[in-house]
Amino acid sequence: MMGSSGRAVPALARGVACCLSVLFERDVEIVERLNDAQRRLYDANERLWSGLSPDAFGVIYGGSAPAGVSRIAALMADACGAAGPDINAAAVSVLQETHCAIRSGFHAYQAACEERRQLAFEVGELSRQLTDALCAAGWSADEARSADVHELARAGGR
Repeated sequence: MMGSSGRAVPALARGVACCLSVLFERDVEIVERLNDAQRRLYDANERLWSGLSPDAFGVIYGGSAPAGVSRIAALMADACGAAGPDINAAAVSVLQETHCAIRSGFHAYQAACEERRQLAFEVGELSRQLTDALCAAGWSADEARSADVHELARAGGR
């Protein structure tokens, strides 16, 4: 088969290019998961910070600073006005929810990082195989390394 460059694309190279194309699509999915986990970590951390920062309820500035906007800040402000076990239990509950959100986000991020690390190894191995197959078909090493994997994968469908 011929690629769009007019060069012969051996069957082995097409097969490896197809595998690489699939791995590149998987990488996009992993990056989306990484971004989602990072966003969840950031959001959970913001809930903690805006709820636990002294400025959130104006302690440093003698009550003249604006109150925090988080659920924790609201509970702490309520606790300052009317102490009671219900307020403390509610604050602990919100802290536990935030702790779970951070832990979950961290584990999701860590798992996606490990999956991406393994994917990078596979991509490296397949890239070497693709370069070898194209060089065996008469391509230069530079041409083989700069070839469009998706185009090579499509060369078999023509």
